[in-house]
Amino acid sequence: MSNTRQHDASSAWRAPVLIVVLIALFVLEGTTRNAMFSGSWNTSLAILNMGLISAVMALGVNMQWGYAGLFNAGVVGFVAIGGLAPVLISTGPVAGAWGAGGPRLLLALAVGLGAIALAAVLWRRLMRPLNGVAVLVVIIAGFVIYRALFDVAVTGIEANNSAAAGNIGGLGLPVLLSWPVGALFAAGAAWCIGKVALGLRSDYLAIATLGIGEIIVAVLRNEEWLARGVKNVTGIPRPVPYEIDLQRDAGFVAKAADFGLDPATASGIWVKLCYAGLFTLVLVALLVLAQLALNSPWGRMMRAIRDNETAAEAMGKNVTRRHLQIFVIGSAVIGLGGAMMITMDGLMSPNSYNPLRYTFVIWVMVIVGGSGNNLGSILGAILIWFIWIKAEVWGPEFMGFVTSFMSDGALKSHLIGSAPHMRFVAMGLVLLLVLRFSPRGLLPEK
Repeated sequence: MSNTRQHDASSAWRAPVLIVVLIALFVLEGTTRNAMFSGSWNTSLAILNMGLISAVMALGVNMQWGYAGLFNAGVVGFVAIGGLAPVLISTGPVAGAWGAGGPRLLLALAVGLGAIALAAVLWRRLMRPLNGVAVLVVIIAGFVIYRALFDVAVTGIEANNSAAAGNIGGLGLPVLLSWPVGALFAAGAAWCIGKVALGLRSDYLAIATLGIGEIIVAVLRNEEWLARGVKNVTGIPRPVPYEIDLQRDAGFVAKAADFGLDPATASGIWVKLCYAGLFTLVLVALLVLAQLALNSPWGRMMRAIRDNETAAEAMGKNVTRRHLQIFVIGSAVIGLGGAMMITMDGLMSPNSYNPLRYTFVIWVMVIVGGSGNNLGSILGAILIWFIWIKAEVWGPEFMGFVTSFMSDGALKSHLIGSAPHMRFVAMGLVLLLVLRFSPRGLLPEK
């Protein structure tokens, strides 16, 4: 008992200290200009906003791993499919796209889903081996009909103004609506994946999610009818004012002058503050809901399953069903973060979905912050993102200092040339230090 009390006492001060450290870092980034910090509030707020979005993604991963012990190695896929929502929901319709193949495309998708549903029903209703033969016939016939409809539709859509569009376009609805839709997209994908993969062992689940995540990204890159593929979608609407509109507003320009700011700088700061407010509201709401769920009987059941699946099954719990439940919820939160990110960027670029950034770094955030601790995952995400961004600046400075005592030569040139990659070294070093001195993270689970 005394060891437990000492552990709780030592952990109680960590969250306030970490919050103070984060505030100090962002204030220094905004006010101090030297080799370490930019001295720009625009830069500081830009890092903060992406840190808040990363915190949403880390919270989703923490739900899967910290609550249930599910290792999702395909985080990037759920981020990407969540990012598809603003394109399909908030961008304007593409002239001529629907007539070029829209109805045929919907029919093809309906045929594909219908074939899968019919195959599932036949597999359950018919006796063996008749059910296997029937399923095979239905799948083959459904695939042939699907491709016959789908290929013609896609060809027509991609040929429609291919230089400027070539995609099906969106519905033109409010952009904030695309955030929950992005969560639904990711949840739907997670349900399909979980129904197949969650019956596997944990190591096989990691391999399955890794492969499926890459498949999702590959689809976005190659299916131009969906989101223009590698041609990218630009001009995605956003829920905050545009800088150029603020700079044309005489009232805003006058207020900026009162603070001693030029219109360009002031507009950038104001837009980023608006984003920060929206992202903070979403993150706080998710944190409250996650904490309520974690401390409920459902949350205690999930942790019991995580700690001992055999004992939980012996108590009558459906482990696979609960795993599917938390896998879908966590993926929905990740997809929400993906939709928020696309809204802030105003750009859908499938080539930017790098597993190193959107899987490995998110996992580092969760591990460093504290697996199983929602607040720890959030604060760890913001801290790691700040280090990830600044390491690209600090690396060359550090390497310049180290090599200043060396004579010119191949080694010095190599070290200086490798300096921009110091962020990878920094991530590994931070992870090793945390695992060595605080194996359960900066804010451990109670």
